[in-house]
Amino acid sequence: MTRDEARKKIIFALDVDSMAQVEQWATLLADKVGMFKIGKQLFTSCGPQVVRSVRERGGEVFLDLKYHDIPNTVAMATLAAARLGVTLCNLHALGGYEMMAATRSALDQEFSPGERPKVLAVTILTSSTAETLKGVGINLPVPEMVVKLAMLAKSAGIDGVVASPLEVSLIREACGNDFLIVTPGVRPSFASVDDQKRIMTPADAVKGGADYLVIGRPIAAAKDPVAACEAIIDEIMAI
Repeated sequence: MTRDEARKKIIFALDVDSMAQVEQWATLLADKVGMFKIGKQLFTSCGPQVVRSVRERGGEVFLDLKYHDIPNTVAMATLAAARLGVTLCNLHALGGYEMMAATRSALDQEFSPGERPKVLAVTILTSSTAETLKGVGINLPVPEMVVKLAMLAKSAGIDGVVASPLEVSLIREACGNDFLIVTPGVRPSFASVDDQKRIMTPADAVKGGADYLVIGRPIAAAKDPVAACEAIIDEIMAI
């Protein structure tokens, strides 16, 4: 693996709420990471212009809004994201087969395969445990539920999933090598655990089969964010 291939696996989480901060991070890291994740806080604060701002500075975007609604609403929201020029976007697998299939169909009607964004299904959030699932009436163990949702997403034409690194190898075995896996809950050896419960190092996540790693605070809170990116690339390449 080259350094550039390792770099492209890093998705930096833009966990900020102002355009000034977005511009600062995008300018600093556009050629140091593979993509920037824009989530609910930032998108709600700054709107679609935040996607344009990152792209104007040479960055690709993972729009992490986790759509979960009736099929037509999610399909139209995903089309709107695609028109902004994002590279990745997502929805909740728990929304069901019809919701996911309608989204893929809407994209295919407007975009050629090489032009549309890749769509990911969120399986089980990395902050969730078996107790969390039981609290909402899901009695399957977390790994089993994750694989079940990943297979459902693939059957609906979704390109991949967002899942804990601890389930990556199970998903890869169930869904094959052409199914994208994006993993939050990745913590480099030099970083603190914070609030993620199911975590893994970058090297272990990639070794297990992850295509992309979402990393925020270990870079953002570092004294030297660029050096932190380089250290993460070193860890990935050490496998």
